[in-house]
Amino acid sequence: MDTQVTQKNNASLVSGANEKTDVFQSTSIVYGVWRFLAEPVSGNRNMIRRLVDLCLDLQIDTFDHADIYGGYQCEALFGEVCHGIPRDHYKIVTKCGIKLLHPHRPQHKIKSYDTSAAHIAQSVEQSLRNLRTDFLDCLLIHRPDPLMDASEVAEQFEALYRAGKVRSFGVSNFTPQQFNLLQSYVRVPLVTNQVQCSLLYHQPLTDGTFDHAQEHRYRPMIWSPLGGGKIFTSQTTVAENLLKLLKSLGSGHGCSPEALCLAWLIKHPSRPIPVLGTMNAERLRSLAQAPQVSLSREEWFMLYEAALGQSVP
Repeated sequence: MDTQVTQKNNASLVSGANEKTDVFQSTSIVYGVWRFLAEPVSGNRNMIRRLVDLCLDLQIDTFDHADIYGGYQCEALFGEVCHGIPRDHYKIVTKCGIKLLHPHRPQHKIKSYDTSAAHIAQSVEQSLRNLRTDFLDCLLIHRPDPLMDASEVAEQFEALYRAGKVRSFGVSNFTPQQFNLLQSYVRVPLVTNQVQCSLLYHQPLTDGTFDHAQEHRYRPMIWSPLGGGKIFTSQTTVAENLLKLLKSLGSGHGCSPEALCLAWLIKHPSRPIPVLGTMNAERLRSLAQAPQVSLSREEWFMLYEAALGQSVP
């Protein structure tokens, strides 16, 4: 009888989770908050609220956080600024697992990773308080932890899910094998792996990362989708040729070179989701056009060839 009850509870857990793992189903672009304390915003509440409102107007309703962003301050700033916006108008993704050496965490003696159940639980409780919300739409493990006990993480994930504090889970910067290890213990599907990718860092196309996303039917989130701006500032031959092509193709599509960079990513069949960090309103409007840009297969390969600096094998 106990076995039957356990099996029923497990089936209910998986079924319920599948109903809630659509956090990224209709998402094309995510806005990242890590620069809220940097210039030109520098923590200005009114400027941040205008950015959030603009995102919502542009149908960008998912915001990417991490407990460490802004020296452990960005979550609370967002929670303060967004207080009063109906919670069903936006989605929150946050990350935990990195311990920084910082004045706001004087108890940390060394930069390290911590994916223990106690740390995950404490981090979630702090994020909920900071963000002034009862639940997180998605929680990610921020970096692979060499000491990660997958069964312990899985048990904590399920406890948070059952308590209604976190609706879905994922990882960040994991290799396919690291993802598989954790997924083998977690009974609910991990919904994303947030990884670096851009025209100047395109390894996920060939190292199995995007293949893994297709195989397991999750959408990867993409950090630094514009290559940290190097596509537009680097004086290397590859970057200069790439920018020239982006301007030419962008003109034909009626979009900015930056938006074309995102369109190139979005075209991949794993349906990557770029995470933007711009604090310039006009640039944000320009980038928001990317999902409507339809690159042909030949145009996609033209950009890939320029990024490689040679033709494909």
